Amino acid sequence: MPAKRLPMRKTREILRLRWSLGLSLRETALSCGVGPSTVHEVMARATAAGLSWPLPEDLDEAALEARLYPPPPGRRDRAVPNFQHIYRELKRRGVTLELLWQEYRQQHGEQGYGYSRFCDLYRDWRGQLDVVMRQEHVAGEKLFVDFAGMSMAVVAQSTGEVTECPIFVAALGASSFTYAEACEGQDKGSWIEAHIHTYDYIGGVSAITVPDNLKAAVTRPDLYEPDLNPAYREMAEHYGTTVIPARVRHPRDKAKVENAVQQVERWVLAPLRDQTFFSRAELNRGMRERLEWLNDRPFSRLEGSRRSWWRDLDRPALKPLPVARFELPEWKVNLGVNIDYHFEFDFHFYSVPYQLVGQRIDVRATTTIVEAFHKGRRVASHLRSRKRGGFTTDPGHRPDSHRRYGEWTPSRLIRWAEKTGPQTAAVVEEIMRRKPHPEQGFRSTLGLIRLGDRYGSESLEAACRRARAIASPSYRSVRSILKNGLEKQPLLITEPHTTPIDHENIRGADYYNAKEECSA
Repeated sequence: MPAKRLPMRKTREILRLRWSLGLSLRETALSCGVGPSTVHEVMARATAAGLSWPLPEDLDEAALEARLYPPPPGRRDRAVPNFQHIYRELKRRGVTLELLWQEYRQQHGEQGYGYSRFCDLYRDWRGQLDVVMRQEHVAGEKLFVDFAGMSMAVVAQSTGEVTECPIFVAALGASSFTYAEACEGQDKGSWIEAHIHTYDYIGGVSAITVPDNLKAAVTRPDLYEPDLNPAYREMAEHYGTTVIPARVRHPRDKAKVENAVQQVERWVLAPLRDQTFFSRAELNRGMRERLEWLNDRPFSRLEGSRRSWWRDLDRPALKPLPVARFELPEWKVNLGVNIDYHFEFDFHFYSVPYQLVGQRIDVRATTTIVEAFHKGRRVASHLRSRKRGGFTTDPGHRPDSHRRYGEWTPSRLIRWAEKTGPQTAAVVEEIMRRKPHPEQGFRSTLGLIRLGDRYGSESLEAACRRARAIASPSYRSVRSILKNGLEKQPLLITEPHTTPIDHENIRGADYYNAKEECSA
């Protein structure tokens, strides 16, 4: 009875152990996990086929099998499938092994293998590939991204200070086409900027982007529903890609990018180890030259290179780039709306509809626009202002003239100030007079209330007297006086008259009370 046909990689090992190392039949059988009779049969077939060690370099698995197991007399040789072509075609969307077998049989007819043998031969051939290459990835489907464990140094010419720059790495699933750049940090801005550069480099957008669970991408890791950083999610929407983070403790989810990181560290970063770079731009130029070499480097077990596979497989399947690049926004979440229906962002105050007083909002800002969102719905949009302490108010956000909203009204604040003392009331009136609308003075008035709670009414009244005497009736001035204990010092400046200021927006508590009663 003929020996059982072994996989060709095990057959090669038997020949190596016997002919190259000189092991006995029994030793070879134990090493390969087969019986001595199987080893004897393999050796007999190899001798009959005229083989010797080392085997010819061009003798692949299919050719070796054909030499060791020739067809019976009168039977024609089978046509050997082009396994590299099959491997590449399987990466195209919708292509299956059965479809490729049908095409193979149409080409070779009865001289071709049957479907089951065709599949066995292909799987044996694929088993010789690196584990990362064996993973099946559809063209244009996935882009894997991560930071490398290795960093590169940049030296400041003026001071000699050394800064370590983290290295961002990205790789396409089907072609392994790789991109890398040195970043300023591992923060959200650097992370998103590197994605933008990656999409430009690969000439399109993958259907899925697969990051690791780093903080710049994922705010809350979860096996089923991870929470993405808002800016990262918005970037994905802009480019039309879906972000699916790699699962925690599932290394195969990110095997492609880990292999790419290894290749970048070995062939891009290591060759630059003895060079000194004086800027990040200079470092990235050096990295780009090595990166081009890596993508043009031929595969060791496959025909072509990363670039040729990207050109033939991934690039035609990628989504087109959007017309405009993504502009990185800055998000602040869960901000409170003050009683003056404004929120603070970057030391400036912006309005929202007055009904949102006391509510929490999320704020998105770019270099030109500031937007406010309440429960996912945009409620306000303003041109961004760089004026510190200034107000940007949409008139449509204001309540009707002097209408009560919530529990805060101008009259209530003025009554509180009058109870503390005439000097405090005069400061409150002056604060409101200086604002385009009285409600914009609510924030400062609340600050005075807190100062009264902290330092006492008498101290606050004395501080307001000094603030008015030095012509600086503001919350900041009163706070500074109390903080430094100046309200206890003798006042050498003649105090101004304490008669309330006559202004169309400031008419005393009685006026506001009357208006509110009429509105009711």
